[in-house]
Amino acid sequence: MNTNINTARIVGALFIIATVAYSLGVILLDPILGGSDYLTKVSANENLLIIGALLVLIDAVAVAGIAIVIFPVLKKQNEALAFGYVGARIGESVLFSVNVITILTLLTLSQEFVKAGAPDVSYYLTLGTVLLAAGDWANLLGLGLAFTLSALILNFVLYQSKLIPRWLSGWGLVGAALVFANYLLQSFSINPVEILFLPIAVQEMVFAVWLIVKGFNSSAIASESTKPDISEV
Repeated sequence: MNTNINTARIVGALFIIATVAYSLGVILLDPILGGSDYLTKVSANENLLIIGALLVLIDAVAVAGIAIVIFPVLKKQNEALAFGYVGARIGESVLFSVNVITILTLLTLSQEFVKAGAPDVSYYLTLGTVLLAAGDWANLLGLGLAFTLSALILNFVLYQSKLIPRWLSGWGLVGAALVFANYLLQSFSINPVEILFLPIAVQEMVFAVWLIVKGFNSSAIASESTKPDISEV
């Protein structure tokens, strides 16, 4: 019992850490990386850029931590989907780490651009464009594919098992579907609708607080533990 309570609290705390770290990272990075003069702005805002990249990296570590900590709980409900959830979250973590690498590489490029006095602007702009595109693709796949898949798997298992109230896991399923729809629209060159992120963002914070305060449904865990092991029958 204590193990399940501790697991729930750790998972809840990691969800909050991941969301807060990523949100703060985006707030710091977007103004620096946006605009045509990003090469100059990156070098001029080195400390803010490094802090922003570090926050994204913290999110990547927290995301992987969530998968590892919650795996034993999900495995008791559906082993195949539990492994799928871990795979999706690890993939998300790796893609965000790639994004961090592109950001830090862009910092080096920006510093060289400033030192050189921009003798060949097109050369630096071309490299910068490639790095920004690589970061955007890593972020797109990390959120649009890996995160969405992990959210769908997690909330589906939670909905089936009743480890949390079904209204909460059902909310998560809808929120994950809306995020996928947002990125699907982007693939058709349709401007993203940022409000589609709101339902899953709020749901994850409610879910995190629920785990910290209430934990997993103990009766659902108990009923699962009383089921006979098929391999022993």
